[in-house]
Amino acid sequence: QLQASGGGLVQAGGSLRLSCEASGRTFSNYVMGWFRQAPGKEREFVAAISQSGGTTYYGDSVNERFTISRDNAKNTVYLQMNSLKPEDTAVYYCAARGSGLSVLSRSYYSYAYWGQGTQVTVSS
Repeated sequence: QLQASGGGLVQAGGSLRLSCEASGRTFSNYVMGWFRQAPGKEREFVAAISQSGGTTYYGDSVNERFTISRDNAKNTVYLQMNSLKPEDTAVYYCAARGSGLSVLSRSYYSYAYWGQGTQVTVSS
């Protein structure tokens, strides 16, 4: 089970940190990812992180503004979002690949488990 939190309303240029806490499985076995979906648009890859946290991968639209990290002791993955833009407005979802799969995929088909989503709204 994945529980995302930390969304909210922020002005353009501001920052937010999303959290996603996992339960029920060995968290360190899973590649974790963040995706987002704006109204009327397809789900978009945001970032992914390896099981150890040593490797990260970002979508083109957020590279160098967002940072993904994880704390395996707390079973939690984070998404630090800086320099937010109105176009970052979306529901943000955390996701996990299958146990032991190590490729950092940008395809949402590659992720087996999903959180419920948290709304991020950036005002101009």
